[in-house]
Amino acid sequence: MPRKYFRRYLPDAATVREHPWIGRFGSLLHHPNLWHLNRSSVAGGVAIGLFSGLVPGPLQMLTALLLAVPLKKNLPVALLTTLYTNPFTIVPLYVVAYAYGRLLVGSSAGGIPLAHFEMDWTDWIGSAHALLDWMLALGKPLAVGLPALALTLAALGYFSVQIGWRAYVILAWRARARRRRRPA
Repeated sequence: MPRKYFRRYLPDAATVREHPWIGRFGSLLHHPNLWHLNRSSVAGGVAIGLFSGLVPGPLQMLTALLLAVPLKKNLPVALLTTLYTNPFTIVPLYVVAYAYGRLLVGSSAGGIPLAHFEMDWTDWIGSAHALLDWMLALGKPLAVGLPALALTLAALGYFSVQIGWRAYVILAWRARARRRRRPA
């Protein structure tokens, strides 16, 4: 891959390690794969970032950090990849996760069950049970769909980077071989 391009935007490992907050972690951040741009480390970082991006709440980067360090995958790539979830993409991603979960669970109901719950103010207990049933109907497909979509995106990202990196290297080899065959 074009390492010079990525190195322009990724922080230097020594600079990051010298930061006062990060220096407290000692040798945890000294493994070379956390910072080097190689096919395995970058593909793993992309997979970790895609998986962690679907973690609910503001814990995406923390999850990416906690996965990338022990797995020894590229940390900056993992952290940057989590940014695919943002206020513009999170709702469509959760709708896809819900639909994916419905497909996996085998739910026969059509659409998101928003219109199926109506509050009956004369029967509080019955309404509470209906609300609980409605929430469970929405929750199970979403609870299954989010991890399933996260794992699917992680696998797709990992193999896409592996294939793309390999294709780039093969094309570079062929171009180099063509340049060598040309008469000077």
